[in-house]
Amino acid sequence: MKNTLSNFQASNGAELLKKPINLVLIILFGIFFSLIISKAGVVSGIAFLMLPFLLFFLYQLFTHPKLGIYSTIFMAFVANGITRYVSDAPIGLAVDGILVLSFIAIFVRKQKVEWSEAKSGLTMASVIWMLYNFLELFNPEARSFEAWFYAMRGVSLYMFLAVPLTFILLKDRKDLDLYLNIWLILSMLGSLNGLKQNLIGVDSFEQAWLDAGAAKQHILFGKLRVFSFYSDAGQFGASQAHTLVLAVILALQSGLSLKRKAFYYTAAVLSLIGMFISGTRGAMAVPAIGFMTYLFMSKNFRVFGGGILLGGLIFYLLKFTFIGQNVYAINRMRTALDPNDASLLVRLENQKKLASYLASRPIGGGVGSAGNWGLRFSPNSFLAQTPTDSWFVRIWAEEGVVGLTLHLIILFYIAIKGGMILWNLPDKNLRQQFLAIHAGTLGIYMASYGNGILGQMPTGILLYVGWALMFKAKKLCGMNYPFASKK
Repeated sequence: MKNTLSNFQASNGAELLKKPINLVLIILFGIFFSLIISKAGVVSGIAFLMLPFLLFFLYQLFTHPKLGIYSTIFMAFVANGITRYVSDAPIGLAVDGILVLSFIAIFVRKQKVEWSEAKSGLTMASVIWMLYNFLELFNPEARSFEAWFYAMRGVSLYMFLAVPLTFILLKDRKDLDLYLNIWLILSMLGSLNGLKQNLIGVDSFEQAWLDAGAAKQHILFGKLRVFSFYSDAGQFGASQAHTLVLAVILALQSGLSLKRKAFYYTAAVLSLIGMFISGTRGAMAVPAIGFMTYLFMSKNFRVFGGGILLGGLIFYLLKFTFIGQNVYAINRMRTALDPNDASLLVRLENQKKLASYLASRPIGGGVGSAGNWGLRFSPNSFLAQTPTDSWFVRIWAEEGVVGLTLHLIILFYIAIKGGMILWNLPDKNLRQQFLAIHAGTLGIYMASYGNGILGQMPTGILLYVGWALMFKAKKLCGMNYPFASKK
């Protein structure tokens, strides 16, 4: 056996081709691959080439189901960007597929599943929210089953699947570290890609996407609102702001190595740049609320007061002065504080129309009836033709005052319960990590009032996994971990 292996390793490609059987197999593979491309197109040919990698991934997933959570986070970041290059690729349902396969992997593996790990108020909240969205399928105002199917995924399904998976599969603090590192690394790649778009320009595929209609929202006064590989500039800006809060708070942990501090501060600087070049005004709410939350939760009320004064100074400079007016990013942010801003006035007018329409529809117009899904499946309906802009306005329009009330109760429960868990968490470094997640959560809550952020990718998946880890923070406190100090 050893001789055979050594002979194989010593042989090069030319020697392998001397064997007729190898040469015949390569020729047959080439002919078969060419036929696939000629008959089914390039996308199918690429899919054929990717098949061995897919099989290897499935093997690893069923061996190590927690890979499904990390893969979901990866796809949540890049899926929208991939569709600009390969429009026919079945990327849209990749997040769903990986989450479902992860559940299947749990069921079929031989190890005993500790379902009790998922016993939590957060799991119950996700079940209740999913159940309400399922009942929306029978809303008499609903126009399309397909619209419901596509829209409810981001609204409730991903939370319903990701929360129990995280409780069951991510069991120690190394899992928490890996989750945070994947988040930061992918966000930095998004920042760098955004800088490329800003300094060099978009590529031909991104330009085609802009020309197809996206330019209306992404080129303002001749200036590109950078979107990187995210769904749009709004999501890119809010996600970068979210990462800014995370990275800065993580950098404030005690006992970090110089290398680790440099990693966090690099992520913070890149995400700050990404937030500004996105031109997303609502993204300012994420660090504003996020850092205020952190300062309050840190129990240093003197610093908290200083933070409020600093925030007030920034507000004053943006609201009542023209400092930095010639800088596009600052000018763009300043318009968010203008009560006479044309965009704001249009939004308020749309909300008045929605209030009149929804007065007799307490459970809304049906999931998927507004926004992009409404335009796709019921383009001539009132809700499809009335922009919602805000995440909460969308929930209100589609699920009515009943659905919005339930949704807000769940979100406030997560915020209050998470704060109670972290208030007296004994491990200071672990507490710091979860404060970063908690502060970012409240920042996203606020930003979602102005933009449809909360359930979009990657923000939604990052929140759901982070919430589940935060709700099991006390269990993680009892586990040995070389980089945390217990005080």
